[in-house]
Amino acid sequence: MTPEALAALIATQLAALAADGRIALAADDVPETVKVERPRQREHGDWATNVAMQLAKKAGTNPRELATTLAGALAKSPGIASAEVAGPGFINIRLEAGAAGELARTIVDAAGAYGRNETMAGRSINLEFVSANPTGPIHIGGVRWAAVGDSLGRILTASGADVTREYYFNDHGAQIDRFARSLLARARGEEAPEDGYGGQYIQDIADAVTTDALADGEPAPATLPDGEAQEAFRRRGVERMFGEIKTSLHDFGVDFDVYFHEDSLHESGAVDRAITRLREAGHIFEADGATWLRTTAFGDDKDRVVIKSDGDAAYIAGDIAYYLDKRERGFDEVVIMLGADHHGYVGRMMAVCAAFGDTPGESLQLLIGQMVNLVRDGRPMRMSKRAGTVVTLEDLVDAVGVDAARYSLARSSTDSSIDLDLDLLAAQTNDNPVYYVQYAYARTRAVARNAAEHGVSREAAFAPGELGEEADAALLGVLGQFPQIVAMAGELREPHRVARYLEDLATAYHQWYGKVRVTPRGDDPVEDRHHTRLWLNDACAQVIASGLDLLGVSAPERM
Repeated sequence: MTPEALAALIATQLAALAADGRIALAADDVPETVKVERPRQREHGDWATNVAMQLAKKAGTNPRELATTLAGALAKSPGIASAEVAGPGFINIRLEAGAAGELARTIVDAAGAYGRNETMAGRSINLEFVSANPTGPIHIGGVRWAAVGDSLGRILTASGADVTREYYFNDHGAQIDRFARSLLARARGEEAPEDGYGGQYIQDIADAVTTDALADGEPAPATLPDGEAQEAFRRRGVERMFGEIKTSLHDFGVDFDVYFHEDSLHESGAVDRAITRLREAGHIFEADGATWLRTTAFGDDKDRVVIKSDGDAAYIAGDIAYYLDKRERGFDEVVIMLGADHHGYVGRMMAVCAAFGDTPGESLQLLIGQMVNLVRDGRPMRMSKRAGTVVTLEDLVDAVGVDAARYSLARSSTDSSIDLDLDLLAAQTNDNPVYYVQYAYARTRAVARNAAEHGVSREAAFAPGELGEEADAALLGVLGQFPQIVAMAGELREPHRVARYLEDLATAYHQWYGKVRVTPRGDDPVEDRHHTRLWLNDACAQVIASGLDLLGVSAPERM
């Protein structure tokens, strides 16, 4: 019996009790779904629910009385070994071994569909993450969002949402001009401008731009007059840099559905249209020769200039137009993942959301990620050989590989900064969390290969009542939580819940492996319990593989 089936059974029993008049609940007050959870102490049962505490007031009774009535009905239901009331009104439920064991077959039969859910069906979500400026390699903060953002996209999709991954291509503004001047200076053998960019990658791209131009039959850009030279390095250099960024992300397992160019907002008139719409809504005013958005009316700490006194658009003007563009493309929810230095951005953009008549926190969701620090040999790693000033995506992957990099960045809440020990992540020990989980999967495959050699097969028998050992029940209990974990990780925008769950599952599997056998000892005969435990072994393999896939991490057959 899956947790979902148990929850449905509880809801059905509540409806029946209400219909019979045994509890004073109106039909509309009976919930369609009931939440069940694993008890904190395993000896209390397989599952628990606090539904009686939630409904007691509506039923005109105290929680324990309602819980006692419901528990009595549940205890008589097929597949339920016992239902006991605890504390102020909790119901602890223990499944019969056969009912609990059926979960193994459910998981194996469902394969990759197990854990997927429809909690977000019908929701169209625009997920914007990374969006590093095309002026240099992706630094470690952006790498965190690459891992977390892609994992979140996978989890939202697994929860039924229609997700579009979008990269905001910052190709408008002063940083691009500084980048072009830096390339030009390096190509001419000069020092980079004081406000320019450094690092070996600038020389590499400057050389590549020159090679590309000559291959196209054009003169070397550095030999052109300053204005033409800078424009040539801007055009070709940005294209080169962004090509490298996309390649790096692809190699990291991250691809996007849409690459949106900031410059297009200004060229298409989208900025003017957005300001006009806000003006018509009464939120735009003129002062000191500039055009302002009255964001203080929506909780911001001060009003914001959108068109400066010199006629140029302020930075926020592009953000306003971009948000409106996403909404007009039909997205119900706009999720934007930002770096730790963007806290001040939240209030103004939520005000923009409200000014357009949308709901802050729902129509627009801003996620802030904290800093990442890399540690090697017990000391902070602060500089990249290529970028010069920051540690990059390539640096991390070169040190520990894609799997360890992605998993380690996704396994911690983005609300907290993290220190990544590169020596630990490169080690093949149980202290390395990604190795620990991947090793559990590899062990399931080794067990399956060994079972085949001993004539143990899923085709031979499935007797769920044979999964009666405490270790069987413990592993089944953890496996049963997977759909809830996926749904919660999506709803809360917290992929780290999947990673931490996988570590708990790996622990439960390793303990199960040490206590029971899938294959018989010596010359002992093969029995139904061996065949059935192979189902449980393979169910565990399926869930680990599915969970790792949600994080963009591989499940190796051997380690």
